[in-house]
Amino acid sequence: MLILIISVIYFVCAVLLCFYAGASIVLLLTYLRHRHDKFPIPTVERWPTLVVQLPIYNELYVVERLIKAVSELDYPKELITVQVLDDSTDDTPELVSCLVKQLQETGLNIQHVQRELRTGYKAGALAYGLSLVDCELVFVLDADFTPPADFLRRTVPYFMVDPTLGMVQTRWGHRNPFENLLTMGQALALDGYFVVEQTARNRAGWPINFNGSGGIWRVETIREAGGWSDTTLTEDLDLSYRAQLAGWHFLYLPDIEVPGELPPQIAAYKQQQARWAKGSTQTLVRMLKPIWQSKMTHEQRIMATVHLCHYMLNPLMMLLLLLTPPLILTNVLHHIPIPPLGLAGMAPPLIYVISQLTLYTDWWRRLMAFPMLLILGMGMAWNNSCAVAEGLIPGSSTEFLRTPKFPKNLIVNTYALKFDRSVAAEIALAIYAAWGLWLATKMNRGMVPYMALSSAAFSTMALWGLWDQWILYQRRGR
Repeated sequence: MLILIISVIYFVCAVLLCFYAGASIVLLLTYLRHRHDKFPIPTVERWPTLVVQLPIYNELYVVERLIKAVSELDYPKELITVQVLDDSTDDTPELVSCLVKQLQETGLNIQHVQRELRTGYKAGALAYGLSLVDCELVFVLDADFTPPADFLRRTVPYFMVDPTLGMVQTRWGHRNPFENLLTMGQALALDGYFVVEQTARNRAGWPINFNGSGGIWRVETIREAGGWSDTTLTEDLDLSYRAQLAGWHFLYLPDIEVPGELPPQIAAYKQQQARWAKGSTQTLVRMLKPIWQSKMTHEQRIMATVHLCHYMLNPLMMLLLLLTPPLILTNVLHHIPIPPLGLAGMAPPLIYVISQLTLYTDWWRRLMAFPMLLILGMGMAWNNSCAVAEGLIPGSSTEFLRTPKFPKNLIVNTYALKFDRSVAAEIALAIYAAWGLWLATKMNRGMVPYMALSSAAFSTMALWGLWDQWILYQRRGR
């Protein structure tokens, strides 16, 4: 009876993963159909008032570059306000204060906004900043992003010809894609998302989201949708769905790139992914019912649900891994029909390949990071599954942990994370997967590649975390 239950759970997990892979095929085909769609920049007779919001928290290493890039934006000075929303507790405020004074002397309307309490974290800072100004549009940038000087000239005009347009999102680029294998894998993953997935969703009329940086909002849209909220850790995703359910539509412009930094430390990457996983799950719990009660088409509801369920793949992957060795041992896997999963699983790799072909002439070099992407995809399953579980708990709250930004030398970075709680679990999972690999070599050779990947992925994640901590320990001991 126990084996039957395990087999049913395994089969259900495989079917759900197959369904998600099928949705990836739909996204890929939709992208290929719309990849040449163009949106010429409209002619503008009047430029609107606009505020650039820079929410920062302990960004000593990148804030100067950020403020300099924003000061060079090509836009009428009398219509633009820059808010440095500074919740920092380190030496960042002193540096910001000096930079702001210098730019104020040039005539730029730039304000250094500080709050007594970091209430609401990033969402609270954005909401507080909007309460201080009266502008039509708001451009949000995280600390590690640097927009091109013509960014506003290429994005703002769309709002002036379409009163129902609530938000314009642009594509994230990467400042450090080749810093190490970790950043190479991340770059590949993000390119697939921003080139293929976001484009396909937007062109097909399915919901997309503001990605937290590199996007412009109509202030009226934010207010009509209920404003920024810290109810979830992904305030950008939450507001995006509330706005689209309120009737506003979004525009995605993949040809406009805003470069940002990729975390080069594995602990920092895990922290970022855990925040996104928990926040996305919180948004799923909060928005699923309104989505299915809305006036969206059935197609839009299905694709919105798939979108919000992205991080739910991690618990499914964990269940498959945990259940595979017992099923190999009892010789049950031979009777579970899962070949369609392997066929549908071809879609995600094609998404990454096409994104690289679209963006880069050296696409072949970048695709060499694909094995690292596979390791990250499997190796992050435990970290993200824990975050998903927290997100499913009603009323669960967590501090908004920013992703630390680094100087060129990781070792001397005062923001580098000193402890990685997931390493012990990853070591245990690596050993468990190695046992499953041994069983597969004896009893089910078809499962050897899967178990080998699982063992390698968790071993790599654990060893990488230990190595980072060792380097930092050595440096502190000098």
